[in-house]
Amino acid sequence: MNGKLWNVKVYNKYSHDKYELKEGKGFIKEYYNHGLLLFEGEYLNGLRNGKGKEYYHGRLLYEGEYLNGIRNGKGKEYNDYGDLIFEGEYLNGKRYNGKGFDTNHNFVYELTKGNGYVKEYYTLFFLFEGEILNGLRNRKGKEYDYKGNLMFEGEYLNGEKNGKGKEYRNGQLEFEGEYLNGEKNGKGKQYRNGQLEFEGEYLYGSKLKGKEYIKGKLEYEGEYLYTNKWNGKGYDENGNIIYELINGNGTIKEYNRKGELSFEGEYLNGLRNGKGKEYN
Repeated sequence: MNGKLWNVKVYNKYSHDKYELKEGKGFIKEYYNHGLLLFEGEYLNGLRNGKGKEYYHGRLLYEGEYLNGIRNGKGKEYNDYGDLIFEGEYLNGKRYNGKGFDTNHNFVYELTKGNGYVKEYYTLFFLFEGEILNGLRNRKGKEYDYKGNLMFEGEYLNGEKNGKGKEYRNGQLEFEGEYLNGEKNGKGKQYRNGQLEFEGEYLYGSKLKGKEYIKGKLEYEGEYLYTNKWNGKGYDENGNIIYELINGNGTIKEYNRKGELSFEGEYLNGLRNGKGKEYN
């Protein structure tokens, strides 16, 4: 009824469980397609309401209270290894009042009305540390990968990257600049293996205007359209202009990251069109 479970009877061939809902009310068990338990708990009005438990590949992830299909009230959260990582109250699916723990069961942070400084772990490593406001990442914070390597440090707003920040890969700086709603937006610099590759402006995650470098030397300067070079000039290793694009059209030379010629030929609308040569 309106996309909700309402009047149903179910028999699960994997576990031999039976359950029944009458007018959206009852106790049910939900399963993945491969037969592992996904959820077990109380339903009301066709949604999770009351007490329940969530699972992932057979491992308990959450046990506690629900309201209108999402976590609301008291509950406990666990990581993939069964370690308790949070215990307290939830509001509209977000942690609200409670305590956080590391994988050694040590108390590491406390949230009050969705606010506080948190440290989230995966096994022995951080996943995130920073400030939480109204249950979401806000102000400054750091993100880590599953091996404990720093991936991002910077500013957040309403749970997403907003403001200035830096991205890392394998311990090396890959990007530094401005973000808006989780995407690169504004001024920024892109690096590879410690060398500057691009500096300029981004719009919704894509290059808008700037300069590209190969092995520290200017290779292109101009504008982009949907990540394609559009209006600009290309340079050789001595700084001489070797081509010009106007509205994505012209004859161009492309180089790989080693500075070796990889293509020369005609462009139309920012893409290879017409005659050209590829090199390996």
